[in-house]
Amino acid sequence: MKAFKLATITALALSLVNCAPSAKQLKEAVEKDPSIVFAAIEKDPEQFIEVVNKAAQGAQKKAQEKAMAEEGKKRDEEFKNPLKPAIDESRVFFGPKDAKITIIEYSDFQCPYCSKGHATIDEVMKAYPKDVRVFYKHLPLDFHPMAMPAARYFEAIAMQDHAKAEKFYNLVFENQGELNAKKEAFLKDTAKKAGADMKRLEKDLKDEKITKTIEADMEEARKFNFSGTPGFLINGVSLRGAYPFSEFKDIIDRILKEAK
Repeated sequence: MKAFKLATITALALSLVNCAPSAKQLKEAVEKDPSIVFAAIEKDPEQFIEVVNKAAQGAQKKAQEKAMAEEGKKRDEEFKNPLKPAIDESRVFFGPKDAKITIIEYSDFQCPYCSKGHATIDEVMKAYPKDVRVFYKHLPLDFHPMAMPAARYFEAIAMQDHAKAEKFYNLVFENQGELNAKKEAFLKDTAKKAGADMKRLEKDLKDEKITKTIEADMEEARKFNFSGTPGFLINGVSLRGAYPFSEFKDIIDRILKEAK
C-alpha cells in the first residue's frame, strides 16, 4: 500500500514540472533521487492537493464511463438474447394479463433499496397501465431476518386471494420501518389489513409448497447472477439495483418500439 501511495504521489507531483522528459527519464530520475518528489510537494502543497483531487475525479469519471459502456454492451446483448425466467401465470402478478412487457422483480421485503425499487415499479405501472405487468419473486437476504417470514406471508396470502397479496406487498414496502421495529406483529397486523383469513393463513404458512416456491425463486435469481437486491428482468433485459424510472423507461420504450 505504501508503495502504491508513493507511486501515485510521484506521478501526480511530476505533473507540476514544466518540462516534459520521457516517462523512462522521469522514472530513472525519481529512482535515483526520490527527494525531488518531496521537494516539489513541499514547494506548493496546495497545488499538489488540487492536482491529486483533479486526478481522482478524472479517474472516477473514466471508471464510470467504462462501467456505463460495459453495461450498455451487455444490455444490447440481452436485447438480442433475453434471459428467460420461468413465468407461472398462476402466481401473483400486477397489471393486465395480456401486457406486452413482463417485469420480474427479485426482491427482499426488508431491503431499503427494494423499497425504492417498489416505488419505481409503482411509477412504471402508472406510466404504462396497459403495457406492463409485474411478477414478484423472492430473494430474501440472510442478513435481513424478517425477509423470509414476510415472503412466506405474501405467498400464504396469495393462496387465498391475489388481490389481497398485492395489498400486503404494497403495505409492507410502504411501511418498511414498522417491519423492522415490530417484526412478526407487523406482519400479522398487515395481513389483517390486507383482508386475509387469519386462521387459514396460520395453517398455510407451514405449507411446503411455499418453501419450494421461494427456493425456486432464489435459485433462478442466482442463475441470472443476481446476488443483491433488488433485481429486475424487463422482457429478459436485466437491471441490477434500485435504478430510477428513466432507466426502466428507456428499456420499455425500446422494447415497444422494436415490437411495432
